Amino acid sequence: MGTFNEATRVQMPAMVHLTRLGYQYIGKIHEEDAHNGVYDPHTNILLKVFKEQFCRLNPEQAGNFEQILSDIRKELNDDDLGRGFYQRLKAISPIKLIDFDHPANNVFHFTAEFTCKNGQDEFRPDITLFVNGLPLCFVEVKKPNNAGGMVAESTRMNHERFPNKKFRCFLNMTQLMIFSNNMEYDTMGGVVPVEGAFYCTGARVSAPFNCFREENPQGNKVAPYHEDFPYKPISADTEKNILKDYNCQVIHTSPEYQTNLSPFTPTNRILTSMCSPERLLYILRYGIAYVRMEREEDGKIESTDQKHIMRYQQLFAAMAIERKLSEGVRSGLVWHTQGSGKTALSYHLTHVLNDYFARQNKVAKFYFIVDRLDLLEQATQEFEARGLVVNTANTRKELMEQFRKNQAQHGAEGKAEITVVNIQRFAEDTERVELNAYATNLQRVFILDEAHRGYRPGGCFLANLFDADQNAIKIALTGTPLLKEEQASCKVFGNYLHTYYYDRSIADGYTLKILREEIETSYKEKLTEVQDKLETLVEKKDVRKSQIIEHDNYVDELLRYIISDLVKFRKIQGDHSLGGMIICETSAQAEKLYEHFEQIRQSVCPDTSLKAGLILHNHEDKETRRQIVKDFKKNMTIDVLIVFNMLLTGFDAPRLKRLYFGRKLKDHNLLQAITRVNRPYKQMRYGFLIDFADIKRNFDETNEAYLQELNRFNEVSNDEAPTNVNTFAQVLESKEEIIEQMKSIRQTLFNYSCDNAEDFSTEISTEEDKSTLLELKHALTAAKNMANVVRTFGDDQMRNDFAKVEITKLPELLSEVQHRINIINQKAAFEVNAETKLLINEAMLDIEFNFSKIGEEELRLIAGGMELKEKWQRTITAFTQNFDQDDPEFITLRDAFTERFKQRGFVIDTVAKFNEETKALDDVMKRLQVILVRNNALVKKYDGDVKFARVHKRIREVNHQREAENKPPMFSFRDEEIMAILHMIKEDIDKKVYDRNDILKKDAFFTKTVLSLIQGCLYHLPQIKPDTADYHFIKDRIALQYLNQYHATYANV
Repeated sequence: MGTFNEATRVQMPAMVHLTRLGYQYIGKIHEEDAHNGVYDPHTNILLKVFKEQFCRLNPEQAGNFEQILSDIRKELNDDDLGRGFYQRLKAISPIKLIDFDHPANNVFHFTAEFTCKNGQDEFRPDITLFVNGLPLCFVEVKKPNNAGGMVAESTRMNHERFPNKKFRCFLNMTQLMIFSNNMEYDTMGGVVPVEGAFYCTGARVSAPFNCFREENPQGNKVAPYHEDFPYKPISADTEKNILKDYNCQVIHTSPEYQTNLSPFTPTNRILTSMCSPERLLYILRYGIAYVRMEREEDGKIESTDQKHIMRYQQLFAAMAIERKLSEGVRSGLVWHTQGSGKTALSYHLTHVLNDYFARQNKVAKFYFIVDRLDLLEQATQEFEARGLVVNTANTRKELMEQFRKNQAQHGAEGKAEITVVNIQRFAEDTERVELNAYATNLQRVFILDEAHRGYRPGGCFLANLFDADQNAIKIALTGTPLLKEEQASCKVFGNYLHTYYYDRSIADGYTLKILREEIETSYKEKLTEVQDKLETLVEKKDVRKSQIIEHDNYVDELLRYIISDLVKFRKIQGDHSLGGMIICETSAQAEKLYEHFEQIRQSVCPDTSLKAGLILHNHEDKETRRQIVKDFKKNMTIDVLIVFNMLLTGFDAPRLKRLYFGRKLKDHNLLQAITRVNRPYKQMRYGFLIDFADIKRNFDETNEAYLQELNRFNEVSNDEAPTNVNTFAQVLESKEEIIEQMKSIRQTLFNYSCDNAEDFSTEISTEEDKSTLLELKHALTAAKNMANVVRTFGDDQMRNDFAKVEITKLPELLSEVQHRINIINQKAAFEVNAETKLLINEAMLDIEFNFSKIGEEELRLIAGGMELKEKWQRTITAFTQNFDQDDPEFITLRDAFTERFKQRGFVIDTVAKFNEETKALDDVMKRLQVILVRNNALVKKYDGDVKFARVHKRIREVNHQREAENKPPMFSFRDEEIMAILHMIKEDIDKKVYDRNDILKKDAFFTKTVLSLIQGCLYHLPQIKPDTADYHFIKDRIALQYLNQYHATYANV
């Protein structure tokens, strides 16, 4: 096995890291072990471990072990995505497979390359994790910059493994699947999993790859959970066994292996976050949901199951709420941006909090409160789809009947229950609520949806209800921060329990970016012409304003544009399932648009089927409206919804990607309406708004209002150059010239860790400039060719001289650079392919009109002061992490940063300021990262000794100036030669200081001794003559570094 591949770079270090988390290495498992009873080949259950744990957790059921095992085998073969087995797995009675309440009562094992085999079909996960002998998790790893990125892994799972029925048993067993190429995230705006560590659970056909970002609100270099985790020491024997079993013993002392053994690599971080025993048990217990999806096809209802796994923001929100409750907090807000899964969070909370209160001998009763009938129906459908028993209350009488029931479980199955309440009808009910005395062990939990719309705390039914049960838990959900008046109305809820911002949701792929398009010029002129003609009548007061926008001429022009636009949009995207919604200025205009729709469609695109549905309060009955919505969302028999006020908030239809704004909206109504198009759907990268009403001004005003309030509330490949070098010309060159060329190449490579291929890989993985990578590749290739020439044509003296400057890991370094170039090419290909597809489709269209947009821009929903505050804190942290505070470039950047915010403050009250300060912070962070990466590469060359890295930089700064002035250098202009001399000084001084413990803690003596040692070292260097300026410069700089370290170490002596 090679020594620099995915096994040695990622797999082996990850396996050793699992021992830090408390896992036991069970050894390498072979196929013949099945015959010896080690594991069950049908399920891959570790039989001996499973039986021992089963009997330990269920001593009274020990005699039924074989029957239980047989039942599990049958369940795993069911075509139910493992639902039956999962219900058994998380059950606590009558039989317990896992002790969720006492993690120490379970055992955790792992192995590698454990084959899942059924007949001739097989797959072999890189690492398999077991809980009590059950293989509940597997990990697939790839080396950084692997071909295809993580897209290749996603394709393999979705196209090969999930659809293969022979793998059903193994995939039904596996609850968590992790995929990593040991790189930081690059998801190309949240759509394509290219780089990073991802997770998913089982699926029938396709499962999305989810990001996992550990909680880190302060933006620390390492998240607190990772930093403070009680890692166990690595057992030398276990590590030896792991490396031996996979023939990797030789990597044990390699710097790459030691680098990848860090707990803080991307792969090891996600293992700690998701697979550390307590976290894994939490995810297994609460993180899985089976969702039944229905669709009407030819008059028949088709039903399919989906298996969902908790998103990381839902996990941390649930944990935060549980933690706050334990601290005595009774209410609070959860701000998770629209489209990030608030209903799913509510589902998970029913299970988390039910168990939380059960541990206190209390029975939890959940109420999900909405303020509209359509939201009640939608929430009911979503909860029922996830298996909850749902009761509804649409009147005061129905709700009071619910309150009179003290039990929280209904039916023989004892499923979790939730009551969905629509308070719209009785929001103004001022009658005081009188609750009968109920069992003291009953705990009511109110979850309020869309809290931003305001639930008035006084004089309304809900307020009276809260007063009647002051012990109730109140959790308010909102997709946007609360404005001043809304905060006043919602002060009953208290502070934020958890937040998840819009920009993060986009990066994670849970919501899409939104583009605003102004309508095409010729149509705008036609609409203006119609309006101008009618406006004359308005001035004469012969007609109302509403009659203009409801006039046939206006309506028909509007429809011509919209129908033509949607048909064209579908053709360009190559997807006829994409839908649209028209937001009308009046309900009468909506009715007129609906009446004219079919007639205009026939005149505009007679060969295209397009059907509209009208949703108004006074149009049709509830059941008909419900069917229209279902036909749009699920059955896809309606293509365009025409609305006035309904469906603008809380309406989730991923296929809705074209939103036509015919009127202005403000505040939350505007943002809620905008985000109707931001749900992920197939391969769409954006949601689109077609702006007839000029909403941009209102959008900016709303964003500014949020910012102002939050400041108060928070206090706040063909282009590659040829790389072949003419080796014959090199042969003719002198030995001195070859050595000089090699030194020049090493100078080019000095800022990279060429002696550690893993560090080198990490350093170039952040490089997005292809020209820089090509230059690097050219240098490495030249070095490789020179090495070949010397080996082939050089004599012994030449080879010895060349060995001193040779780069020993050229193949690995070249491979990593090429992988990185391939990844960048692939990213570009994703963009080019998408654009090419659109251009080709557009060119093929035979349309009557030439469409051209006035403009297009992204509408960015600002997360507010907290988002910017986190970015500010991360910037401050980055400044403090720089070990060289005397770096002129750093000082210039720091002073400019300090001066900017000293003069301007940090109050962001306009969108313009927000955008300006965000860009300023981003620019600062980008420049800081360049400095930090460069500094880190230099300090590694001194084995982590920042003292000599600083001295090196001071010498380099002097030399840059001398080179510009054509003066001789201090030591040398070459960094490597400077480093060699400083290493000699460092080794001599360190040895003597280390051996002279008596000089420590004696300030004056230490100073004198260090100066004497440095003087002795410099005396033997012919480049530096005593008593020259250079001599004193170096002596003073090195002495200062040692003395600063001395004072920092013995500050209190």
